[in-house]
Amino acid sequence: MSWLTLSVQAYTVPLKKGAKTPIQRVEPMNWWVGMQNPELQVLIYGKNMAAYRPEVNYPGVKIDRVVTTANPNYEFIYLTIAPETRPGEMEIVFKKDGKKVFAYSYPLLAREKNSAMRKGFDQSDVIYLLMPDRFANGNPANDSHPDVTEKADRSNPNGRHGGDIQGIIDHLDYLQDLGVTALWSTPLMEDNQPVTSYHTYAITDYYKIDPRYGTNADYKRLSAEAKKHGIKLVMDVVTNHCGSAHWWMNDLPAEDWVHQFDTFTRSNYRMGTIPDPYASEVDRELNSKGWFDTSMPDLNQRNPLLMDYLIQNAIWWIEFADLGGLRIDTYPYNHKETMIDFNRRILTEYPDFNIVGETWVHAPAEVAYWQKDALNADGFNSELPTGMDFPLLDALAVFTKEKQGWDSGIMRPYSVFSQDYVYASPYDLLIFADNHDTERIWEVLKGNVDDFKMVFSILMTTRGIPQMYYGTEIMMGGEKSKGDGDIRRDFPGGWAGDEKDAFTAAGRTKEQNEVFDFVRTLLNWRKNNPVIHTGAMKHFIPENGVYVYFRYNADKKVMVVLNSADGEPKTLDMKRFAEVLGDSDSGVDVISGKKYTGLQQALTVPAKSVLILEL
Repeated sequence: MSWLTLSVQAYTVPLKKGAKTPIQRVEPMNWWVGMQNPELQVLIYGKNMAAYRPEVNYPGVKIDRVVTTANPNYEFIYLTIAPETRPGEMEIVFKKDGKKVFAYSYPLLAREKNSAMRKGFDQSDVIYLLMPDRFANGNPANDSHPDVTEKADRSNPNGRHGGDIQGIIDHLDYLQDLGVTALWSTPLMEDNQPVTSYHTYAITDYYKIDPRYGTNADYKRLSAEAKKHGIKLVMDVVTNHCGSAHWWMNDLPAEDWVHQFDTFTRSNYRMGTIPDPYASEVDRELNSKGWFDTSMPDLNQRNPLLMDYLIQNAIWWIEFADLGGLRIDTYPYNHKETMIDFNRRILTEYPDFNIVGETWVHAPAEVAYWQKDALNADGFNSELPTGMDFPLLDALAVFTKEKQGWDSGIMRPYSVFSQDYVYASPYDLLIFADNHDTERIWEVLKGNVDDFKMVFSILMTTRGIPQMYYGTEIMMGGEKSKGDGDIRRDFPGGWAGDEKDAFTAAGRTKEQNEVFDFVRTLLNWRKNNPVIHTGAMKHFIPENGVYVYFRYNADKKVMVVLNSADGEPKTLDMKRFAEVLGDSDSGVDVISGKKYTGLQQALTVPAKSVLILEL
């Protein structure tokens, strides 16, 4: 008996048997007519399903092939659905020895109008990242649920706290007022692990919202309500691994469905081995095949049945919930070649969509490797539109704490931007100062408001797609050294009986309101300024702790001035910036509304401050 078999026995998930058939599961539960890719894989699970021969007699639909594995309880039916096929209930008849034994009614639905041309998140958006368990509890009745193991315990920083989909819906007005235009929630699919299930990255059912968050219908309602507020919904998708309590782990479709070892074998987490031209195969393989954790079996994406399943699952959620984007967890741990097909098939179905991969590496060249159309020496093209700019995160986390030097202080972000030549599309990078896995920016800055304004101003005015972490606007802290639970604190006011309600001005301190108003002003200004979304960028080498860059297009110029120096104001000789400044002689600060004149001669900037001037 392998280590894998021993490890999952404690996490048995009972399967509900059909009343009149041996079928226990059908995934996906429905599909749509008029999809770009006419092929559909239907997974059928039940006792000895491979013994039955499926037949379909529905206009426009034919069975191309039926694939079985060494496990007789699975059958994979591949259907072709012609473009002219009409919506309806398609009967799949299962026969044995030429005789009908039972049938299953499979829904084929009509697509929403213009579904294929949906607009994904892009540079015009500001993404708000939240952890649903920690944001707001809109429905206390679902804090615990009989169908899942772990129950609510708000006193445990690593336990379930009760935040849910209704809590997010209840605060969409707050997010809209803040200026948010896209919402990324960490995974909402079922995570039925016995402990630490609140983060939901150990998914146990890819087609079901965790009942402690709500239902599939609630998730669809969240998307519809967010859309009414001008907010796109981005789904966090985990393709690299599932949870050890996933229903199929007790009866795998095939031995190679997950990577198995004689003893528990963890990934080496060395993502750099993938582009490394000198890396050994054993090191590369361990990065991609080792388990992410004892509770997170590594999925074998070289198995074509599994890869079809994962791709279709992503498309199903996009279509079902009217999504505006996907975020792919732990991207470089996935099998890079099969993920090309994942991206291609989704973007063929939705050409104006967007997918961001978590590329947690620390050099621009390493991030660039994973972006679509990169000029990689090995010829690899991921087809992934957006990567995450961790090198910029690293720079933002240190530049305010360092003295200005040749390559330190405000030179840090300058140096990151100066290496954008390695990217196929630097404007498509996701940029951020913190997230659910990193030290909170307020902890990094030790609560210094002036430093925060500089960091946040860079995020909202430079190239890329900015993402902010929930609670940043109210100065929420959290120490990574105390564990992930501490950087994922509850949003104050999200629970009935909370001492303070930071969703309201009255529930925030004076300093919190100063920061909130700063963030809101900047986000709402950015929303209506295409020059910040797609305008050209030109920057100047920092001098005396002052960094200046411009965003400009044919209609507008914006000058960003960051004085990171302590103690005294700095006066700039504006002749240095003549190539972009042109004949502009005045500008208005976006935050304060103050007008500055005489810009052809000089500009004085207070210590530890930022000016964002519309020229």
